[in-house]
Amino acid sequence: MQQIPLASPPRIAAPVAAYNAGTNRRAFEFLGAHPTRRGEASGWQFILWAPNAKSVSLVGDFNDWQIGATPMMRIYDDFWFLFTDQIGEYGLYKYAVTQHNGETVLKTDPFAFHTETPPANASKVYDPRGFGWEDRAWLAYRRDQDLHTNPMNLYEVHLGSWRTFADGSPFSYRKLADDLIPYVKSMGYTHLALMPLAEYSWDDSLGYDVTGFFAPTSRYGEPRDLMHFINECHKAGLGVLLDWVGAHFPKDEAGLYTFDGTCLYEYADPYPGEHPIWSTCLFDSNKGGVRSFLLSSVIYWLEHFHLDGIRVDGVTDMLYRTHPHERLPISGGNSRENAASLSFLQALNQAIHTDFPDVITMAMESTGWRGITANTKSGGLGFDFKWNTNWAENTLDYLQLDPLFRKSRHEDVTQSFSAAFTEANLLPLSHHRTASGGSSLIDRMAGDYDGKFANLRLLFSHMMAHPGKKLIFMGNEIAQFAGWNPQNGLDYFLLDYPAHEHFHTFVRDLNFFYLEQEALWQNDRRRESFQWILPDDRDASVIAFRRIAGPQRELVAVFNFTPVPRNAYPLGVPYGGVWQEAFSTNRPEYGGDGSRNGPMEAIPDPLHALPYRIHVNLPPLSALFLEIRRMGQEPNI
Repeated sequence: MQQIPLASPPRIAAPVAAYNAGTNRRAFEFLGAHPTRRGEASGWQFILWAPNAKSVSLVGDFNDWQIGATPMMRIYDDFWFLFTDQIGEYGLYKYAVTQHNGETVLKTDPFAFHTETPPANASKVYDPRGFGWEDRAWLAYRRDQDLHTNPMNLYEVHLGSWRTFADGSPFSYRKLADDLIPYVKSMGYTHLALMPLAEYSWDDSLGYDVTGFFAPTSRYGEPRDLMHFINECHKAGLGVLLDWVGAHFPKDEAGLYTFDGTCLYEYADPYPGEHPIWSTCLFDSNKGGVRSFLLSSVIYWLEHFHLDGIRVDGVTDMLYRTHPHERLPISGGNSRENAASLSFLQALNQAIHTDFPDVITMAMESTGWRGITANTKSGGLGFDFKWNTNWAENTLDYLQLDPLFRKSRHEDVTQSFSAAFTEANLLPLSHHRTASGGSSLIDRMAGDYDGKFANLRLLFSHMMAHPGKKLIFMGNEIAQFAGWNPQNGLDYFLLDYPAHEHFHTFVRDLNFFYLEQEALWQNDRRRESFQWILPDDRDASVIAFRRIAGPQRELVAVFNFTPVPRNAYPLGVPYGGVWQEAFSTNRPEYGGDGSRNGPMEAIPDPLHALPYRIHVNLPPLSALFLEIRRMGQEPNI
């Protein structure tokens, strides 16, 4: 084989101009390594953005990693080009970037589609095209769905630690397709929410310190194996969302950090360019090339992996010029905004919803910024959903309290309803609550052994009854006591113990109950889908409210947050007739004592601003969902 002359660079003036302007969201089509024919020769074309490099050469196993042996040509001022037939698919390579001070650093390709398995970090020549997708029916179904009027119940997964082999090694993408998908479907979830899969070097970062923004981690296989996994999810009727990290990147020498000898991707000023807690670099989205890089990363994942949505991590870190972990004001219009990142997030959502109008975007934002899910035309960020972390924090804090003291914190389980319709919310019981070294959900519950399970049933029921989409992290459905350790598989042996098996059954049945009850999801964004019946009985620590799909299509949810039974508790209801339990956390198969209400005849005696009342027995630490079984006289509301 011979080196092909560098005399004729590709004609890419238009995409290059768009890249520099920050509007090229498909830069993966020309940057990186691509199979190409030039005359009679077949080989690979490499193009790199490194405007401030003195020189660049391609090094790899094909040339024994000799710096300067395979030089690249500068084109369009800011880019470097090479075509060679000396390297084949899966070949290892890096860019030897010589800076103006004469120092040469080996860099991973920012647009690599595949990489070595960490801790090795070379890029691999790889063509991600040509996978035989079989999910046409799913994509057609997805196009016909309304994101906001459908049920959405997500199971968040760290693929490396859901289950492991006997020797502790993680399942591959293909093994996960065989085992994880049927399990998730059997439990009644609608979507998988995958923690970051873009390549990362440091295991303890859990994927949030990304080094390969276009390369799925090779820990579990190659990119086509991940495509197989998602394809099988779609064939099983399961959506897939992925965490995408566009706020920051680590200071790995082979990565984006000081890529061409200058702060190319990051801010030149370490404040606010360096994250004070993570010791990572924040992307400088004032630069057109950085914006195009990030836009292209998201579009690449959505297009090549058929993802159904992304969750943008670290939105808070992008919205402010000063460090977001300081005390922040509540909304836009203040001098601490990062205007460039704000406009980038708007452009990101506009690009996604233009190219993939049926794809879901979610934001992880924790400061109370207003307009996360508002339309970009009205100044909002344009996300479809916001993670309501305040709901999770307040409800967990409440259920950690001894029930004797819950009356003083009653607003912790009522206040979130007042803000339920200011944004389109997702309620997350996510990995952030059970991180390694922290407490599990059940371990954080108040009470003795049985009391912890009862309180955890209340937590899950409160989430299902509350307006908003749902998410739980793996392991919570089996009430794992140990905090999550990403180095180990989950403790599924716990299902051999009755209390855990009962709780597992409860979660499965609650999930399917949610799917069956349109009142819990059909009008999630409309205030008329929710009405308080009883928000203020703090002395008894009881709340009750209506979830409404339409006339006579509703549920009444009642919660008793104390271990004291409340017998013949008077409750206002909207309709005359016979009411019955549709679902109860107190069933014996869930670990309750089995006491239940028989049919309850509503009498025309107004209570709680409703025309009828019933008397209901509330078991200790229980949640009940009531429905009308037989109508009496016409309602008078």
